[in-house]
Amino acid sequence: GKIMAQALGDRLAEAFAEKLHREVRTTDWGYSPDEEMTPEDMLKVSYQGIRPAPGYPSQPDHTEKATMWQLLQATDLASIELTESLAMLPAASVSGMYFANPESKYFAVGKIQKDQVVDYAARKSMDIDTAERWLAPILGYDR
Repeated sequence: GKIMAQALGDRLAEAFAEKLHREVRTTDWGYSPDEEMTPEDMLKVSYQGIRPAPGYPSQPDHTEKATMWQLLQATDLASIELTESLAMLPAASVSGMYFANPESKYFAVGKIQKDQVVDYAARKSMDIDTAERWLAPILGYDR
């Protein structure tokens, strides 16, 4: 029972995020007011714009969630907290950003090298060991 309820909560959160993204495209920002999507179109991401999220292939750095939470006051306004590992609580929560540009496409960040991590860590005011820990899945070298 509990596992099924959690799985259902996760799916409902993702479905609501898709619904909100559609409302942004068709109404709030209105850049696709006449959009008509079938479920197959949705799965193919045939709509204009993207909704990437921290921790996914196009934005692998989870630490960006902390910045988002601060800017949005997410804990105060939505009661969604971040754990030490930057997981969202409640677990059935969704975060991401909207990009409306018609040229926006999903992509995956490939393996990165030490010089890129050093540069990234400097730009984020983060020590290299911490940057490597958060970026471990995309490191193109052994730590």
